Amino acid sequence: MSGSASPVPMALQAEDLHVSFGNARRGSLIRAVDGVSFSVRKGEIFGVIGESGSGKSTLGRCLVGLLTPSGGGVRHGGIDPFRFSRRELNGHRRKYQIVSQDPNAAFDPRMTILQSVCEPLNIAGEGTRAERREKAFEMLDRVALSPEMANRYPHEISGGQKQRANIARALMLDPNVIVCDEVVAALDVSIQADMLNLFARLQEQFGLTYVFISHDLRVVSHISDRVAVMYFGKIVEVGPAHAVMEAPLHPYTEALRSAEPEITPAGADARSRIILQGEIPSAVSPPGGCRFHTRCPRVRDVCRIQEPQQRELLPGRHVACHFAEEMLVEQERKGLSAGRNRVQDMASATQALT
Repeated sequence: MSGSASPVPMALQAEDLHVSFGNARRGSLIRAVDGVSFSVRKGEIFGVIGESGSGKSTLGRCLVGLLTPSGGGVRHGGIDPFRFSRRELNGHRRKYQIVSQDPNAAFDPRMTILQSVCEPLNIAGEGTRAERREKAFEMLDRVALSPEMANRYPHEISGGQKQRANIARALMLDPNVIVCDEVVAALDVSIQADMLNLFARLQEQFGLTYVFISHDLRVVSHISDRVAVMYFGKIVEVGPAHAVMEAPLHPYTEALRSAEPEITPAGADARSRIILQGEIPSAVSPPGGCRFHTRCPRVRDVCRIQEPQQRELLPGRHVACHFAEEMLVEQERKGLSAGRNRVQDMASATQALT
């Protein structure tokens, strides 16, 4: 008699999470993260995609304990880190690291790369000086930086090398989870693929869990197992990365997808670009109903009045849109049409050979 597989433990959870800035009485309250819920399984790469101002970076900082929630909560392996004292939180937070977009801001220009990479262990007071240096050289090697880079200063190495050193420093405290906030956005396209491959190798070597934040849907879908799409502080769609990329079920995701460049001319011809019209909402005074309704090409009266709730439309596919079923039908039709076209192309090619 075979037993059922045990569920994969959760590394990270957001539960109706709110993060606000400003003052409501003065009319300057900004709800940067507004009622976000999701779970990240241990060993998973969970992508978060959205435009600038969607709240994804604020979300990332809150997930690792750098910002305190205004409401709801975060759980690290089932533990609420914000119930710790400040000292306990500092000790706990070492297992939840963040790597940001700008590596220049992460380094003291007066310190060598080796000194900067050693700094987390220096602050924690762990090991001898020799042991800290040995571990730093090991981590630099893991991120493909040669030993001679260790004695250079930040201005003496490239942006890609600095980002690798930044990752090495995050690894020094043996984290369980790393939040990657736009980590390849400032890098040349030629370097981005190498960096994404590096993250994949490190995940395998260290058993890491990633929350991978970006405005680039193609980058996130390439590396992630699942993707959440954020718009103005809310998650509008969640699902497996390949499914969200190939068949989005929310108009905002569809617009993001249409903006991605196609590699082949045939792919570009098959997909028309969706140009979002309308007014971008105010962060201080967001619209009622669906927040995307001011720009949505599919908007109807109910969208302006009633906020859509996130629901599971397909297994593992969650979406917050009143008319997601219509998009699902369209995607299914497109899939059937694409299948027929592939069959016709194969038949034509076979006929040409005979």
